[in-house]
Amino acid sequence: QLQASGGGLVQPGASLRLSCVASGSITSDMNWYRQAPGKQREWVARITRLGSTYYAGSVKGRFTISRDNAKNTVYLQMNSLKPEDTAVYFCNQATYWGQGTQVTVSS
Repeated sequence: QLQASGGGLVQPGASLRLSCVASGSITSDMNWYRQAPGKQREWVARITRLGSTYYAGSVKGRFTISRDNAKNTVYLQMNSLKPEDTAVYFCNQATYWGQGTQVTVSS
């Protein structure tokens, strides 16, 4: 199981940190996805088993994915948030998905 948390309502330019706690080990690649209302789910970021990171162009330079294997937790630090970042954010490991956490960016 994957449990995501940390979402909320923030103003443009603010920061949030999402967490995803796994019930088991997270030694495989971990991803964050997001889904805005009326849109398809889109990939946001990946951290590989060895710690390499990759980002969608829309968030590169603003978001940072990291992992703490000892805590079975993956994080998504989101800075300089924009209204277009509003979505439900999901963590993913292989075929497993968390329940999502809502991020709303609005003034």
